[in-house]
Amino acid sequence: MSKLQALTNTVVNWVDDRFPVTASWKAHMSEYYAPKNFNFWYYFGSLALLVLVIQIVTGIFLTMNYKPDGSLIPGTNVSVAFNSVEYIMRDVAGGWIIRYMHSTGASMFFVVVYLHMFRGLVYGSYKQPRELIWIFGMLIFLCLMAEAFLGYLLPWGQMSFWGAQVIVNLFASIPVIGPDLSVWIRGDFVVSDATLNRFFALHVIAVPLVLLGLVVAHLVALHEVGSNNPDGVEIKKNKDPKTGIPLDGIPMHPYYTIKDIFGVAVFLVIFSYVVFFAPEMGGFFLEHPNFDPADPLKTPPHIAPVWYFTPYYAILRAIPSFLGTQVWGVIGMGAAVVIIAFLPWLDRSPVKSIRYRGKKFKTALVLFLISFIGLGILGAKAPTELRTILSQIFSVIYFGFFLLMPFYTKNDPGTEPVPARVTETNTSRQLAFLMYVGIAILGSFVFAKLV
Repeated sequence: MSKLQALTNTVVNWVDDRFPVTASWKAHMSEYYAPKNFNFWYYFGSLALLVLVIQIVTGIFLTMNYKPDGSLIPGTNVSVAFNSVEYIMRDVAGGWIIRYMHSTGASMFFVVVYLHMFRGLVYGSYKQPRELIWIFGMLIFLCLMAEAFLGYLLPWGQMSFWGAQVIVNLFASIPVIGPDLSVWIRGDFVVSDATLNRFFALHVIAVPLVLLGLVVAHLVALHEVGSNNPDGVEIKKNKDPKTGIPLDGIPMHPYYTIKDIFGVAVFLVIFSYVVFFAPEMGGFFLEHPNFDPADPLKTPPHIAPVWYFTPYYAILRAIPSFLGTQVWGVIGMGAAVVIIAFLPWLDRSPVKSIRYRGKKFKTALVLFLISFIGLGILGAKAPTELRTILSQIFSVIYFGFFLLMPFYTKNDPGTEPVPARVTETNTSRQLAFLMYVGIAILGSFVFAKLV
């Protein structure tokens, strides 16, 4: 053994005596056994962690030059906050790429999180014994929504200002406490400098701290019960009697760390293309009205949230006001998010994975996917009578998927027995699943052209 190796071992042992670095590495990486049949859908958890790091790092650099001040620069109609964003884009060395990485990262965060949630829905990753993992995941999703909403106001552009005004005003429709609650959220009677300052504090400090804590809890809970897999087989039930190692498991490191590095490389190629060539993404990632400074006296012709909120915004608009209040729309929008957390108790199927589910669940899943994408398209468009009717239809399908789940999953013809051991990749099943997803997406694009 060389002197360098001996010194390294001495340092490692000294640290291990005071902090369990090696034990943690073994428990969560080198001796954590994951199912050997992970497929493409299992990239998105690690990618979500990557985007979280990108957002934190780029956010730190942005705060070095951003000023949360809504007051106007003397002699102009431009606020200090808006001007600081322009300063970052034009005068700070590398500021433009940091800002575009942060804005692109916000949208890509929701892309990978939505795909991660969809994978959990498809393979039943919310079912016993992973209910708590799913609950932590939903709390992470709620924190992401809050973080995105709070950060959306910070550029102090036209859509930022009026979007925040519309969303905060929704809280005023809550009976009894609504008006006081909306004033408390804004810190003023209208969206103003006080709103900008408190949103900045929450966006930069409070919500990220909660988010990081939930991510740690999510990962600890996952490694306690073990990862799910495309077959829905519990690999801990089949262990080598001598070593206690799952027969269908392989170490997370190096096998899945290498796999995730490949996924990261592909993701970064796509991410870089968007950052360098299409940071606005046609007005979906960075909306065109947001390049104009906020003007409280000039309302944009059409106010809509960012694309990742549009499905829930469409549900809000689909529910008509009752007795002059929009409270039922607000309740519907909130319920559309919260109901996802109850999936572990709504699903009564004896199997987890879509591979062995019957036609009822597969049909319901396709209808749900079409309704979700359709609501997203409708929420981004200006309301018309036809679009309102379509939003109401899709809202019924959306809630029907969850509320009727105890009935169509309990007795689903075509449900197959789950194998005792995990299986290798089944090409025919994967092609069938991709066909279902393809039908939903194709139908959604056709719908987008028609409306």
